Amino acid sequence: MKHLSTAPKLTTQRLVMRGPKQSDLAEFTRFMTSAPSMKAQGETITPEQAWFGFLISIGHWHWHWHGFGFFTLEEKQTGQPVGRVGLIKHSDWPDVELAWHLFEGAEGKGFATEAAMAVKQWARDDLGRDKLYSYIDVENARSQAVAKRLGAVTDGTRAPHEPEAEVWIHAMED
Repeated sequence: MKHLSTAPKLTTQRLVMRGPKQSDLAEFTRFMTSAPSMKAQGETITPEQAWFGFLISIGHWHWHWHGFGFFTLEEKQTGQPVGRVGLIKHSDWPDVELAWHLFEGAEGKGFATEAAMAVKQWARDDLGRDKLYSYIDVENARSQAVAKRLGAVTDGTRAPHEPEAEVWIHAMED
């Protein structure tokens, strides 16, 4: 199936990280509309909103816009999509966010940390980024744990675009 972006292909020990494909929409929609992790955070959306969100993430990749976006994570062993990790910056956000979403059944296996480390290196080496941010809900202990494993620290402030989210800062050391 045809890729919908100019995303590079990154690989880690267990993952292939690629740009979105049209076939990814169904799993993304299912996750965004009904995943227990999304329900627990009160963040489920409608299928129509998921469609728009999917298209917005594709638009991020256009080199005239940002030149970055979400990578779809495929487990090498199975070829199945297990989540998304990447860089995003919506119009009302102060800075570029390093963000991750794992699909049901993929949590707790280290995929988010493994993929986010690869994205941080790519952002530093290929995009010249010297800092990234993650906006993590104060109740989301799992994402906070990922951020800590990535070396991020919170400054205790809240994200201006998401009052329930703390700002986590990722230094881009070698």
